[in-house]
Amino acid sequence: MADVKDGWHGVTKGRPEAGAVATRSRTTKIEDIHAFTDMTGDRNPVHYDEALAKRTAFRKLIVQGGVTTGILNAVVAEDLPGPGTVFLNTNLDFKKAVGVGETITGRVEVESVRPDKPICKLKVSVNDSSGDVCVEGVATTYTMPLEGL
Repeated sequence: MADVKDGWHGVTKGRPEAGAVATRSRTTKIEDIHAFTDMTGDRNPVHYDEALAKRTAFRKLIVQGGVTTGILNAVVAEDLPGPGTVFLNTNLDFKKAVGVGETITGRVEVESVRPDKPICKLKVSVNDSSGDVCVEGVATTYTMPLEGL
């Protein structure tokens, strides 16, 4: 059998192993809503009108889904697989809305790693401080070698 070229050469943190896990936590704030709106134009009243939001199924002012899932970008780019990593694909299910002032934890677990290319398949999730799943899904990432650039 021919040798498979190691596509992970030059990747800052090296090739991750299947089963590796990384997490990050942060507390959402009203400024997150404003920053996301500045970037996207999303002015949905459930993010801004507290009286209205309390009458919805959410019963609270909620942050945009992109604010909730943004923590996954940080885990992937900073921790696992690490610097130089970008998403090629995500498939996410939103299970529970996240309110302002809630602490969320993004979790990434490596399902598989290609030896010939710096590509990983990941299980991803975001949980609230009660442990409830807010978002879960799968993602495929590509990690660019940054050494020598």
